[in-house]
Amino acid sequence: MESKVSNGSGPQDERITNLLVFGFLQNCSNYNLHEELELLGHELPVPAYLKEDHDNELQTDGNRCSYFLDGGVRDSESQEEIIQDIARQLAQIGDRMDHSIHPGLVNNLAMQFMNVNLSEEDRRKHLAAVLEQAMQTYPKDMEKEKTMLMLAMLLAKKVADHTPSLLCDVFHTIMNFISQNLLTYVRNLVRNEMD
Repeated sequence: MESKVSNGSGPQDERITNLLVFGFLQNCSNYNLHEELELLGHELPVPAYLKEDHDNELQTDGNRCSYFLDGGVRDSESQEEIIQDIARQLAQIGDRMDHSIHPGLVNNLAMQFMNVNLSEEDRRKHLAAVLEQAMQTYPKDMEKEKTMLMLAMLLAKKVADHTPSLLCDVFHTIMNFISQNLLTYVRNLVRNEMD
């Protein structure tokens, strides 16, 4: 799979991708990952709308900024609910397809993630190669980007199930992979659900 130039992802895109991947992992059958997921949840950045300091902005009339208080939080909360729903749906598909990923692919990918000498880019390339192999065995009735997104997150889950201590590393690699290869699809997926 060839590397693509970043398409300008920002904090909002990172927040969406964080929520999607984390939500997927939470909603999959993760018998070994409860503790690791809890730790990962504490490491994730605060959602972008909480970082913005709009509530301290004064308007020219001396009042606090009402956009943040009235609309910004509600919009973000509704977007988070939509992203959680998408993650839940993808996790259900992933649970049904879980056993069709060859264990050798997962073992190989886990071994690559355990290699401390590999750069993040090398890890992403190994993930892309394994993903390409896994894509060959999946039915063609699902759109390619959706299959790729679901399989990438499912591979992350399976590697973390294989070796729970790799969850943070594999999570960050999946985040980078999605940002570089599937960000437009993820944006459209969320936008279409919000309409």
